[in-house]
Amino acid sequence: MIRPDVTRRINWKWIVTAFVAAALFGSIAVNSAAAAEKLSYRLKWIFNASVVGDIYADAHRLFAEQGLQVAVKEGGPERDAIRELEIGRAQFGVASADQVIRAISKGAQVVVIAQIFQVNPLQWIYRSDEMQISGLGDLKGKTLGVTFGGNDEAILRTLLAKADLTENDVKLFSVRYDYTPLYQRKVNFWPVYRNSQGVFLGRKLKMAGEPFEFFKPTDYGVQFVANSVVTSPQMLKDHPETVAKFTRALFAGWRAALEPQNSGKAIDTLQIYDKDSTVENLKEQLDITRELIKPNAETEIGRIDIAAWVQTEKIMLAQKQISEPVRVEQVIKQMPLR
Repeated sequence: MIRPDVTRRINWKWIVTAFVAAALFGSIAVNSAAAAEKLSYRLKWIFNASVVGDIYADAHRLFAEQGLQVAVKEGGPERDAIRELEIGRAQFGVASADQVIRAISKGAQVVVIAQIFQVNPLQWIYRSDEMQISGLGDLKGKTLGVTFGGNDEAILRTLLAKADLTENDVKLFSVRYDYTPLYQRKVNFWPVYRNSQGVFLGRKLKMAGEPFEFFKPTDYGVQFVANSVVTSPQMLKDHPETVAKFTRALFAGWRAALEPQNSGKAIDTLQIYDKDSTVENLKEQLDITRELIKPNAETEIGRIDIAAWVQTEKIMLAQKQISEPVRVEQVIKQMPLR
């Protein structure tokens, strides 16, 4: 029989041991959190399928595995990632090529370290029963939707120039967020982001029994670069290992999010951030996003298409969006893709 005083001694020793262990592990957890390097990453637009890899890397702790604590922040029309890099509010950001080129032309210091979209999601939707497009000349005489001052204007004017068409050969219609002119067939050709509005409008037309197609500028040789990852020259110079860790985790997040077998996980992750979209919409958006970012099996996520960047600069120069060449290829620094 064990004496009561021995039992008390045994219990007391166990309590002391447990207390010390808890304190030790608590200290390790606090120190680990404190040791994580804190970074801010400003996206170009709101949380949706176009940023699935970014939020996947965050939600599934891929940044944390690299010793980073990254605040992934929504973008929007009032938020400028490049400006935030300049004033130190962000260490990394997402911007399209035209934003980068325009900023450089105004004296901004920025470095492009990765390209997310290999195919620009900006396309046009049209009814195939009222226009057939086998060449750019088929745009003649049509009413073409355009967002004046937007990327689609630069792309559309480039397409018209390639077809030797002028504004007298077509009717340019200023589009807004109201799709009524498209529904009423007042506009033949409407600009959309293929993996967002394209899904919504395509579903509407399908429900109405109206055949439709999407026009891809890349099919006609116009490569206008969309979302890419940027940082400051100072960040790259002073903290190269941090930049390497960040892109390593980011690319891993995108690869995982776009793997077909991970679709369920990716959609679950999107639902945390995008609560208004249905699972059906998110699935379709994810499938289309995959095609835009990884158009074929050989495409490495994050690969920078320098020729496309140079073409984007030439388009902007031809349309007088910038007054002189900026030689954008000089600010491109491809980070390791694996």
